[in-house]
Amino acid sequence: MTDVEPHDVPDEAVAMLQEYLESEHQFLSWLGFTVEEFDVGRMVGTIPFDDKLTNPTDPPTIQGGVASTLIDVVGGIALRPYLTDPLEDDLSTINLNVNYLRPATDDLTATAEVIRAGSSVGVSYIEVTSETPDGEQKQVAVGMGAYRLFRS
Repeated sequence: MTDVEPHDVPDEAVAMLQEYLESEHQFLSWLGFTVEEFDVGRMVGTIPFDDKLTNPTDPPTIQGGVASTLIDVVGGIALRPYLTDPLEDDLSTINLNVNYLRPATDDLTATAEVIRAGSSVGVSYIEVTSETPDGEQKQVAVGMGAYRLFRS
């Protein structure tokens, strides 16, 4: 597997991707997903706290699958600049590892960093932060994703 150099993604393409993820992708828009930052090799995304996403705890905590979804999404999108055509080429998750560190009681924010992008596989490391039951902003989950890169 050889390392692949990323492409610059024009601001218009970033805006199109953001519009798609936030408004047109049915599942992500239902979750309230927003793109906070998108640079070559780095992606930051947020899913806001919503009662529909919580466990029946006191205080309510975000269900772990929401963090897992966020990890998967930002980890994959961070790899888009490494595709031949960042908007038209595709990728899919090969493997996703999530480690839950503590309960989350507020918005989830995930930051993905590309570890390596090869000719057919890319790997990202992702950290998720949120407010915790003690009222502090902390890391609540970490993950690593491996993604199959389909280049044109």
